[in-house]
Amino acid sequence: MILDVRTTQDQQFIDLTRDVQRRVEEKQVSDGLVLVYVPHTTAGVTINENSDPDVVRDMIHSLNQVFPVEGDYHHYEGNSHAHIKASFMGSSCTIPIVNGQLLLGTWQGVYFCEFDGPRHRKVHVKIMKG
Repeated sequence: MILDVRTTQDQQFIDLTRDVQRRVEEKQVSDGLVLVYVPHTTAGVTINENSDPDVVRDMIHSLNQVFPVEGDYHHYEGNSHAHIKASFMGSSCTIPIVNGQLLLGTWQGVYFCEFDGPRHRKVHVKIMKG
């Protein structure tokens, strides 16, 4: 399954938790695993708190402190910071499915991480029965 994601900012985290859970319900999988994979070199995926939006703001701010948009980069496209951030965050995450629900902590959510937007992106969701 593929989720279409349209980002509207140069750097943005989009909560995919409901979309992924909906796909699990559509497949009627009670127990198993779901793999969320981002096939882009300037975007990633992570699991983190989805209760307080300031967490996302703080994450982007901190990533920009460590990997600034402007830096001593040589990549001709000018988006080296995005490549580095995407590698740092990772391109996939795996979540157990238990009793038809994503096994996430109380405050956890699945985030698509855009670092070179705005863009139209694809996120692959692979659901495996356990």
